[in-house]
Amino acid sequence: MTSTDQTRFPAGGVSTPPAGHRPAGRASRRAETRRKWYEIVGLTTPAIAVYVMFVLVPMGFAVYYSLYRWRGVGPPTDYVGLRNYTLAFQDPIFLDALRNNAIIVFGSLLIQGPVALGIALLLNRRFRGRALFRLLVFVPYVLAEVTVGIMWKLILVEDGTFDALLKSLGLGGLVQAWLADLDVVIWTLLFILTWKYVGFAIILLLAGLSNVPHELTEAAAIDGASWWQTQRHVTLPLLGPTIRIWAFLSMIGSLQVFDVIWVTSVPAVRSLGASGTMATYMVDNGFFARLWGYGNAVAVILFVISFVAALLFQRFILRRDIEGAITRRAN
Repeated sequence: MTSTDQTRFPAGGVSTPPAGHRPAGRASRRAETRRKWYEIVGLTTPAIAVYVMFVLVPMGFAVYYSLYRWRGVGPPTDYVGLRNYTLAFQDPIFLDALRNNAIIVFGSLLIQGPVALGIALLLNRRFRGRALFRLLVFVPYVLAEVTVGIMWKLILVEDGTFDALLKSLGLGGLVQAWLADLDVVIWTLLFILTWKYVGFAIILLLAGLSNVPHELTEAAAIDGASWWQTQRHVTLPLLGPTIRIWAFLSMIGSLQVFDVIWVTSVPAVRSLGASGTMATYMVDNGFFARLWGYGNAVAVILFVISFVAALLFQRFILRRDIEGAITRRAN
């Protein structure tokens, strides 16, 4: 056997690939991996760039300006550190705004939730005109917040439509200064917010009810369970994830509510802290009073409260839903 043959067929009869050779399958897998990474980078880069430019950068500027006493003219030079934050928590009007936000958060959860659930369970049953009723309960939600605020402001004005209705029913003793009484205005605004946003909760719950298998409710009925028992022991447990998602969205929206409160409330009453929220307080003191540094501090406080509330809600309430959706790579 020649030396060339010995190179091609070494002792033992097993050929060895030349030095530096790589199997074609491994090279193709590496090329496929690189191609996937290029696709991921190409698809996510525009979204990341938009997020950085329109979310992270403004947040950074808000934190930066909040450390200065600045009126919006020229670069900030009067550094005050955390004084804007301490001034906010020392202001009784801001504390009233925090209280009002808490009332709206818990009021929305405790009032909108049961009302929306009851209406959704009724609208989930088959009856004539069900589609029309579903449309009617959703109409307030699709109305613009400014439209809702102006409409209810005209209805609740002194000697307006609502007062005339009460008097015509012989309930004139219940007439109040609905938007001017310091003890009543926040509850009036809570009613308006409930009327505005309960339709969203109803539609969301109806979507969740559509995913409840009919076989389970039929089996419960065959076993002798009443309609109420079926809803309590079958429907509501399966509707739990939808209810928790709605509660999360309602909580965040209530913390950041601005439009309806701003349009409906009376500025003089709002300035006394009876109807203002953190968002309206931020605009009043940051934009109109031209205390831009202080307004940015309030914005940072609002963001931190919302962020912490979202983390706690996700950690202790949404955890069971999130863990079911996470897949782990097998070892």
